Amino acid sequence: MGRYFNTAQISLANSAFQHAERLIDDYFRMSLEKIRNHRYDVRTLAFLDKHEVKEGAFAHLCKYRYGKDGEPNEGGLHFYRICLQDDGILDAVERAHSFIKLSPLLLYIAAHELVHVVRFDNGEISFEMSAAEKREEEEKVHGITREVLQAALKPDLKLVLDCFSNRYQLGDIYG
Repeated sequence: MGRYFNTAQISLANSAFQHAERLIDDYFRMSLEKIRNHRYDVRTLAFLDKHEVKEGAFAHLCKYRYGKDGEPNEGGLHFYRICLQDDGILDAVERAHSFIKLSPLLLYIAAHELVHVVRFDNGEISFEMSAAEKREEEEKVHGITREVLQAALKPDLKLVLDCFSNRYQLGDIYG
């Protein structure tokens, strides 16, 4: 059974996403309103459906499509769900023996996933892609995320950037 975020950790995750939205706003020169118009939600492990749980990732991005009647539909509205994998995140912090703090790791994860959402929603890249294209997209998003976070770079965040660089899988894209 997985480990779940407690109330304080959920609050940290919410703060990380709010901070990441502001950083994305600055980087992409978008208004916060426009960023928030990208349809996405964030869920923690306790609220994920079985197919949204992804072992070996800190977060998992899913895309859902709905037609006018609320039924799944290829042509209707879409939204993204950022599925935080609490147990993987908590295990990484625990394994780092206090070198990696939860708050900067959550900020990195939030910024990384929001970069994906912006790129997909703006049509820069298709959500439907091959495994090779997914690896390429992850590398590109890692690079953009590092640039986005330069404005917030502090020692704890620098440690996250150093430890969880392109060598590690931070997230996963799921159709």
